Amino acid sequence: MLNNAFQAIDLQKKALDASWLRQDILSNNIANVNTPGYKRQDVEFENLLEDYLSGKRFSINATHPGHITDGFSGLDSVRPRVITEENTSLRIDGNNVNVDTEMAELAKNSIKYNAVVTDVNSQLRRLKSAISGGR
Repeated sequence: MLNNAFQAIDLQKKALDASWLRQDILSNNIANVNTPGYKRQDVEFENLLEDYLSGKRFSINATHPGHITDGFSGLDSVRPRVITEENTSLRIDGNNVNVDTEMAELAKNSIKYNAVVTDVNSQLRRLKSAISGGR
């Protein structure tokens, strides 16, 4: 599905954007740990990316009736989604945030972000080397 190095860099940018968004969402969960009724949120991206890379079609959410909703399955259609976990509640006040879980997810997300940054830097070095003829 990835046809060239520039498409790979676009994909890596999307992964970085999704990871950045997830960091914000997880931080927001921690900030609302004592808010009664608050429901944990997370970001769905990796499953959508897997579907795209495996050639599976998925629906595009149209925000306006005039928007195109069919026949478009390019990389632009892979966007992170914020999801709210409504069905679980660990406490009597209806809040379902577990600080330990959120902290572990923050650490995992940070590792993933840094791995993608390392990969982007490596890809850019290879492109620079190719452009300069390996000098």
